[in-house]
Amino acid sequence: MKIDRLIGILSVLLQEEKTTAPELAERFEVSRRTINRDIEALCKAGIPIQTAQGIGGGISIMEGYRMDRTILTSKDMQVILAGLRSLDSVSGSSYYGQLMEKIQSGSSDFVSGRDSILIDLSSWYKGTLAPKIEMIQDAIENRKYLRFKYYAPSGESKRTIEPYFIIYKWTSWYVYGWCLKRKDFRLFKLNRMDKPVVLEDTFECRNVPAPELSSDSKAPHNIVLKALFDADMKWRLVEEFGPDCYKVAEDGRLILSEAYYDLDNLVMWLLTFGDKVEVLEPPEVREKLRAIAESISSLYK
Repeated sequence: MKIDRLIGILSVLLQEEKTTAPELAERFEVSRRTINRDIEALCKAGIPIQTAQGIGGGISIMEGYRMDRTILTSKDMQVILAGLRSLDSVSGSSYYGQLMEKIQSGSSDFVSGRDSILIDLSSWYKGTLAPKIEMIQDAIENRKYLRFKYYAPSGESKRTIEPYFIIYKWTSWYVYGWCLKRKDFRLFKLNRMDKPVVLEDTFECRNVPAPELSSDSKAPHNIVLKALFDADMKWRLVEEFGPDCYKVAEDGRLILSEAYYDLDNLVMWLLTFGDKVEVLEPPEVREKLRAIAESISSLYK
């Protein structure tokens, strides 16, 4: 990951009087061109790095400069370390753990107390997920096209994209990029990707808008659901809509009224409750559930 390499390069420059681009390239296993871009990024971030050509030249930090850690509190460091641990839970390697040890070893007098934040981003798909994340990180860093087969509700397709972001949202991992097929920015779920390949061709970065990650769709919520849930499903309603989302009916069941924009997704969600829910409105949802129930019944006769 680029940010990890930037931290590593800065650490080298703070500890060594001078180094060279070839030495850094070999150390971090990247090209000299990548190192030059990293040095440029550090300069833009305000780190006073100077370079000198010829014999005795190299890359160094301006004399007298030092990083002042007092701008970070002990709580800040705990949050940083928790973030690094969470990345290790999906990376498939111990890189972030090693980086964390480097930070802790130089901050033992600064990081006080025991760990209070633990984040685990791993999943049942860790064995296949970690290699995908690493591959996509490399593609983003080197501005390489990414090609893969994609499985979606609308069917299977082959996609080629310019990858820009790896995103963890809605308990899943996604890649956000410009889709050459759709001629637009799209979000692709990693677990639906098959046989991803990084192509040799490079692309010029676009002016990338921030990904739309809001849980609220911009589509109009025209489907108004009114349903009765068994009382033992209260925990699910509270988890998904909050403790004030329902009213208690005379028979003890829970009345939920919510607006939706996607009929198919609503029906699939209701099916996860089995016989623990009775839909009152709208009629088209009742009819769709009845047809599915009859189809399931015929399968098991």
